[in-house]
Amino acid sequence: MPLYPLWQWLVLIPFAAIVTVVGALITIGLCAFGLQRRANMDVAARWARLIAYVTPMRVEVEGAENISPDQTYVVVANHQSQYDIPLIYGFCGLDLRWVMKAEIGRLPFIAQGCRAIGHIFIDRGNPGQAREKINSAVGRLPRGTGVLFFPEGTRSRTGKLIRFRTGAFRVAVDRQLPVLPMTVVGTRELLPPGSWRIRPGRARLVVHPPIQPGGGPVDEAMADLCRRTRRAIAAPLQAHRMAAGEDD
Repeated sequence: MPLYPLWQWLVLIPFAAIVTVVGALITIGLCAFGLQRRANMDVAARWARLIAYVTPMRVEVEGAENISPDQTYVVVANHQSQYDIPLIYGFCGLDLRWVMKAEIGRLPFIAQGCRAIGHIFIDRGNPGQAREKINSAVGRLPRGTGVLFFPEGTRSRTGKLIRFRTGAFRVAVDRQLPVLPMTVVGTRELLPPGSWRIRPGRARLVVHPPIQPGGGPVDEAMADLCRRTRRAIAAPLQAHRMAAGEDD
């Protein structure tokens, strides 16, 4: 699509900036009255869907039946692109709280809206403090909420899974919460890491059955949970890479 860069810079990016500012202001106002869930589901999720539609990003969701609306989850997803955010936020159907790096807390409007909803900013350079902050925030979450982690810690440059960090699995074991694995497929083709060039396309979100933490020593339970979660997330990703003719 040779004319798409004009759409990106003249329509999509200005539109995204406007809906981000307006959405953040509405979110802050709703949260001031204690309406965090409504702000999240009616405003923030709609913000994500609007950006997807205007891109356009055509979305397919598989496994939505694996989500119970009354259960709190530790949601774990692979990280391919900045478009993972509108895909997961807009289309998974969960009232999500994100675990975000502290740098995002310096972005105007985005930071204020995220703090009002209750998203969790952590300093990855201080793991002990980050774990304490996450556990405290998870303990205050209402039922039917998901707390989302990207355990790779950054976007994959190759599309292959990076080594998982253990923070999400520590929270799941400590709180005895099920892990809900999600696989993001196709967003890397829309916006590769390190690129400013957006392309229209298709994305798929695969929601896997929840995985319950096992018993036994904490370190063993975490390692087992991490292995099972990674295996679930990897399967659709590997199938997509093979279909695209990429070496695994």
